[in-house]
Amino acid sequence: MTGISENSATTQDATQAAARLDWRGLVRVGGPDAHGFLQNLLTCDLDKVDATTGGYGALLTPQGKILFDFLIVGHGDGYLIEANREQIADLAKRLGFYRLRAKVEIEDVSGERGVLAAWGEKPEAADAIVMADPRFAGFGWRVYAPAAGSTGGPVGGPAGGLDGFSDAPASAYHARRVALGLPEAPFDFTPGDSFPHDADMDDLNGVAFDKGCFVGQEVVSRMQHRGTARRRIVKASAETALPETGTEILADGKPAGTLGSVAGTQGLALVRLDRIAGALARGADVTADGILLTFALPEFARFTWPQQTGGGEDDA
Repeated sequence: MTGISENSATTQDATQAAARLDWRGLVRVGGPDAHGFLQNLLTCDLDKVDATTGGYGALLTPQGKILFDFLIVGHGDGYLIEANREQIADLAKRLGFYRLRAKVEIEDVSGERGVLAAWGEKPEAADAIVMADPRFAGFGWRVYAPAAGSTGGPVGGPAGGLDGFSDAPASAYHARRVALGLPEAPFDFTPGDSFPHDADMDDLNGVAFDKGCFVGQEVVSRMQHRGTARRRIVKASAETALPETGTEILADGKPAGTLGSVAGTQGLALVRLDRIAGALARGADVTADGILLTFALPEFARFTWPQQTGGGEDDA
């Protein structure tokens, strides 16, 4: 089918580098009931998360939509949850709503540790927490390193104090993420308005369908078992630089999605798969701000482009 392709392989840069993710923050959930408390709330399986093995997940609304997407790792008698820094206070507050009589402490510790993404060999740093990014093998490492100075602030030293690593700009992290098709809120989907399937979380180890109940589980499991997810994040590209994040995507002149993260001529897009596939099957253009787009599924994707039967497009 012209204009779209199946899973696309990507070669990752092996250079030893680290980028500071200043827009990310940390919440600590600790105490004797921390494991059970979070296990009953979050989409990921906490039985598979410890001090060296991280997880990827979300806290959903009861209707199954993502409120917060995050990475999580074991720490002391609890866990560190990494999320968008602008949402950290709301995340801590939301978790507090569910605390009831559970013996847990919830606190924003963003001032105590900085968040870095590193790629290359596994980093070594004193007092840092290091884990492989749980979303996709080979993407790199997450590092939670002590902040510089008694008042917190950015991680100190070149490359956050990681020996043998060079500093990389945040744009390099985003470019690597875009190359693999890894979504991240708020750049690629809007919290409160997207299901885990919209953000490809089911294919990125972000939803444990076999662990039992969590908030929003009934809706998300029904989507999984019925195969009703039609909105997905895919890779988009053009022959010229893509327009800015948030630009509407038109398929044969009709709304079909939104452009997310952009890195030059490459980007991510949250689209209706059937509308993109249908337009291209008819030989119609798919554009963003007048720029012609082509599409590919991320290499981790288990979902596929829908087959076009000629029976017309479902506009529901």
